[in-house]
Amino acid sequence: MTDAQALGAIIHASAAEIPAALWDGLLPSTNGKPDNPFLAHAFFDALEKSGSATRRTGWQPQHLVLRDAAGTPLGLMPLYLKSHSQGEYVFDYGWADAFARAGGEYYPKLQCSVPFTPVTAPKLLVPGGDPILKQALLSAVETLAERNSVSSVHATFVPEAEATLGYDTGWLLRTDTQFHWHNEGFATFDDFLGTLSSRHRKVTKRERRDALADGLTVRWLTGADLTESVWDVFFEFYQDTGSRKWGRPYLTRSFFSLLSAAMADRILLMFAYDGETPIAGTLSLIGNDTLYGRYWGSTREVPFLHFELCYYQAIDYAVAHGLKTVEAGAQGEHKLARGYAPAITRSIHWIGHPGLRAAVADFLERERLSVLEQQRVLNEYTPFRKGEPPSS
Repeated sequence: MTDAQALGAIIHASAAEIPAALWDGLLPSTNGKPDNPFLAHAFFDALEKSGSATRRTGWQPQHLVLRDAAGTPLGLMPLYLKSHSQGEYVFDYGWADAFARAGGEYYPKLQCSVPFTPVTAPKLLVPGGDPILKQALLSAVETLAERNSVSSVHATFVPEAEATLGYDTGWLLRTDTQFHWHNEGFATFDDFLGTLSSRHRKVTKRERRDALADGLTVRWLTGADLTESVWDVFFEFYQDTGSRKWGRPYLTRSFFSLLSAAMADRILLMFAYDGETPIAGTLSLIGNDTLYGRYWGSTREVPFLHFELCYYQAIDYAVAHGLKTVEAGAQGEHKLARGYAPAITRSIHWIGHPGLRAAVADFLERERLSVLEQQRVLNEYTPFRKGEPPSS
């Protein structure tokens, strides 16, 4: 799939083929660090070198770098040739089934995303966000798909500006809902509690108390704390949850070691301990202004411990470190009662077959209306005070 080079687009068969400085130099960054750690070269490199995102697992790297005539890199699309729709969190199984029943071949498809990661982040990566270069990336990947008989291209969890650009260009727009916590300048967790209704304040306090009622303690681990023995413990948690949710965990044990070696200061583990024995844990990545919660697991069932580690401790950390947002992963209306507000997520889709495109476009139009109505209803059920006097 290298014939897109004629358009100035070069396809790379792995992140390792692209120098880390070149890749990271195309990302939004602050003080030399990518604002979103999931976009970093180190994250993709760890996924691929660990065997987590490879051709064998149905994630064949096809990273597209746009260059000018002199060979200067202008933009990047993290891209994979997919033989299935697993690990994406934007579900198109129905589209694939419908196309197959009509005699078409939906796979392979091209997926522009961070594998296994439902985090909104730019996917059309150009310095300064130049819309003309972003448009050139979209045009290049369309041509790549057409020339190689690929059914479709999907850029998932893109920011609103990229979704609008894609939609204006003729790509199809899809929306969904996540739940994010927003820091309103809180100095303490109690400051946040003061924004909740009295009923929700009481529930939150009870859940936090009950989660640690048996003398459990919580520790935050990052940087030099992340030893191989710590990762062995966390991987046991991860395997337990993965096997229950989707049958086979996506990430290999070596992924965590590779990622830790490359960016330990961007990783946060929160472990719950019974004495000195860890019984549950979560993994988050630390962005420039956002904490991204990703994985949870436990070896013991403890009421409300999931809420404590995944939601309340994340808020504690965000408040302590001045982070603006906590993104706690995909879906989950139970997050609403814990102070996480509904937020719209977006993806854009190019579909080559006119009949399939028309059918999907009709479906997405109706789905977007449903998502808007869902947002309206959810906003009526947020736990925040409505005309109630502040708590003392």
